[in-house]
Amino acid sequence: MKIKALLAAFAIAVSLGQGASAQEMSFFRIGTGGTAGTYYPIGGLIANAISNPPGSRACEDGGSCGVPGLVATAVASNGSVGNVNAINGGAMEAGFTQSDVAYWAQTGTGLWEGQPAVEKLRLIANLYPESIHLVTRADAGIESVADLKGKRVSLDEPGSGTLVDAKIILEAYGLSEADVTAEYLKPDQAADRMRDGAMDAFFFVGGYPAGAIAELASQHDVKLVPIAGPEVEKLLETYDFFATDNFPAGTYEGQEADVPTISVGAQLVTSADQPEELIYGITKALYNENTQKLFAAGHAKGKQITLDSATQGAGIPFHPGAERFYKEAGKLQ
Repeated sequence: MKIKALLAAFAIAVSLGQGASAQEMSFFRIGTGGTAGTYYPIGGLIANAISNPPGSRACEDGGSCGVPGLVATAVASNGSVGNVNAINGGAMEAGFTQSDVAYWAQTGTGLWEGQPAVEKLRLIANLYPESIHLVTRADAGIESVADLKGKRVSLDEPGSGTLVDAKIILEAYGLSEADVTAEYLKPDQAADRMRDGAMDAFFFVGGYPAGAIAELASQHDVKLVPIAGPEVEKLLETYDFFATDNFPAGTYEGQEADVPTISVGAQLVTSADQPEELIYGITKALYNENTQKLFAAGHAKGKQITLDSATQGAGIPFHPGAERFYKEAGKLQ
């Protein structure tokens, strides 16, 4: 009986080996962010979803629904700017970036002013929103962006995407950096200054609820300022990478009603040099029914990675493989 079992196991191993050799294996590196952030765990979920190593069980049998022969890995990185540079230099096949950073890189504007544009940067998918927070002390008398005039406002660090976004928003309301007492601090530092009464408001871009803001709201009376109205409608027409967004009531302590805002997308990008068939297969795998369930179960932000949001706030051209999938799915004309 033991010999029969061994022979059977040997036969299975041989057949698997033949299958593996018949199927070419390729590797696909995805640049994410720091291991403590959101990009890294989401990158891990995506890498698992699009991988389908030789010998894997078929999708319909409960196995991988990824691209046959593909082995994808999520690589920790410094985030958006580093990932774009790595894709451009060929060190990564794909990566995560904010939609605004992708736009500036691809067009050679904003953060990329004075640097060569990354013209080959292409979009695979818009994943989930990173909301623009404008946090103010409840007693600062700030009801609108226009009320920031003359106030002490942190616009985030030099070189950050938040700083460029904050300037764009101020400009939409007829203000400039010169109209506020501008400081350039990280959100946690700005929150500390607000606790001490030395800061009236600060900008932050990220998924909600954000830890630094949640902690501040639990200790002090703060509020989120709406970023909405005709000024924002005009801004959305000018900048493709922004999308409308909303903080649901109760997102932060003391927030009793929904607060409208805008967001940039957390996006998965690649190079135009990647094969069309490969990126088509990857995009298809992302929105497979089984994959969608894994995303929803795997991370709080995973629930927001849906086909409906995949093409929103694009900002840069889609990779032809992704574009073909979205057209077939009825999400692009």
